[in-house]
Amino acid sequence: MILIAGPCVIESKEQIFKIAKYLKPYSEKYNFYFKASFDKANRTSLASFRGPGIDKGLEILNEVKEKFGYKLLTDVHETWQVKKAAEVVDVLQIPAFLCRQTDLLVEAAKTDKIVNIKKGQFMNPEDMKYSVLKVLETRGCREANYENSKKYGVWLTERGTTFGYGNLVVDMRSLVIMKNFAPVVFDATHSVQMPGGAGGKSSGKREYVAPLAKAAAAVGVDGFFFETHYNPDEALSDGPNMITPQELQNILKDIDCINKCKEN
Repeated sequence: MILIAGPCVIESKEQIFKIAKYLKPYSEKYNFYFKASFDKANRTSLASFRGPGIDKGLEILNEVKEKFGYKLLTDVHETWQVKKAAEVVDVLQIPAFLCRQTDLLVEAAKTDKIVNIKKGQFMNPEDMKYSVLKVLETRGCREANYENSKKYGVWLTERGTTFGYGNLVVDMRSLVIMKNFAPVVFDATHSVQMPGGAGGKSSGKREYVAPLAKAAAAVGVDGFFFETHYNPDEALSDGPNMITPQELQNILKDIDCINKCKEN
C-alpha cells in the first residue's frame, strides 16, 4: 500500500525532522513517501505563510532523505521548478488547481519521476483520463489504463469535489472511475478541507478524516495521503484538516484491518 504522509508545508528544519522521526515506523511497513511542500503557491490570502522557497526547501528535504532514507514527494507549481525538484524528490505532485495545466504535466513527464496528479475540486473524474494521457503520451504511451499508468509512473489522487461554497464532498464513485486510468491515492485530509472557511484561509473538519479513509479502503484504493503534524492547531498551513501521528496510527490500524478482511 502506498502511504504518503508529512506536513502541509516546511515551516522549519526542526519541524520537518520532528515529524519525519514520528513517521519512521511506517516507512518499514508501507510503500512510504514523506511529503512536504517548499511553497504553497495557492494560499487564500497574500498574508498566508507559503514556505521557505524552492532552494531552501529542497535542501531540507534532501537532508530528510539522507538521514531517514525516505522517498520524497513535493508539489511543483511552475514548469521551471520541475527540473530542480526532480533532482531531490521521487514523486512530483501536480496540485489540484493545476491538474489540467498542459505545460506543467508535460514538463513533469519529461523526468524519470512518478507524477502524482491531484484531481481538481472542479473536475469530473472521467475527465482525469486526459490529464493522465498528457503524461503518458509524453512518455511514449498512447492508452490510459491502470497497467500503463503503473508502468509509466502516473498516479491520480482524489481530494474531494467542490460542493457549494466553502465545502468539499467525496463521491466514492470517483475512486472506482479513476482506477480505470491509473493507480488511485485517497487524500483523506484535504478531502475534509473547507476552502476559505476561516476568513482569508481554509478551515477543515479533521473528525471526518478517519471515516472517509475507512470508506475509501472499503471501496479499494492503491494508497492514502495524510497530512500530519505533531500540533495541527498551531500549524502554519492546513492545520484544521491535518492529523497527529497518534491519530494516523489509529486510522492505519483500521485500514489494515479492512484490507485484511477484503483479502480473505
